[in-house]
Amino acid sequence: MSVTPAGAAGAADSATSATSAASVASATRSYEPAPARRPLRIVVADDAVLLREGLVRLLAEDGHEVVAAVGDGPSAIRAVLAHRPDVSIVDVRMPPTHTDEGLRAAIAAREQLPGTPILVLSQYVEVSYVADLLADASGGVGYLLKDRVAKVEEFLDALDRVAAGATVLDPQVVARLLAARQRRDPLAALTARERELLGLMAEGYSNSAIAKRVSLSGSAVEKHIGNVFVKLGLPPDETQHRRVRAVLAYLRA
Repeated sequence: MSVTPAGAAGAADSATSATSAASVASATRSYEPAPARRPLRIVVADDAVLLREGLVRLLAEDGHEVVAAVGDGPSAIRAVLAHRPDVSIVDVRMPPTHTDEGLRAAIAAREQLPGTPILVLSQYVEVSYVADLLADASGGVGYLLKDRVAKVEEFLDALDRVAAGATVLDPQVVARLLAARQRRDPLAALTARERELLGLMAEGYSNSAIAKRVSLSGSAVEKHIGNVFVKLGLPPDETQHRRVRAVLAYLRA
């Protein structure tokens, strides 16, 4: 994992956070709340004040309750443990070094409160961060690029899915993983269709949502995903989440 010097990282993050904040503010002004969405209790952790406040406003207008809004990793851990929210939104890079404090806070929070849902936001695609976040294979995690927040409906849908226990990855993360696949591919036995469906699983889509996206019947999708589990050596196991383990295999490939 590469580490950018704190000063340079801070300057770069300030500029990109300002852009993200402007996008969030613009999206918030034009956003019409979805009446059917369930209300959530949420912790927001981001050191960029404008982006943080923009998220708070966006979430409130969609009917959610932001129980804490903080700007550093230790405060994020304390807020999650104190409020036990339905889901937390955590920036990767926060003070003092602007490297991976937010990610480490997210992992620490899940260690102390197993299964607590976390949606990580980042300016960058950091594949190693994704693997660290998913290491416990318990679901309820997401990794999105900050630009995704400007697509309000997609962002809020992803947040809702993470809160419900799904694993949600930004499509650019999935694309980067595909591009970086090594020769020794544990997914080599999968057909093109099975790889496609596994990629959609990595983005957090349910079987019914996948069926709609690829124009297959629900039973056909279930059959393909069943074949994925068999080919990846993932028999039914009550103690582990097969979908998460399949996504982990996809990431490691």
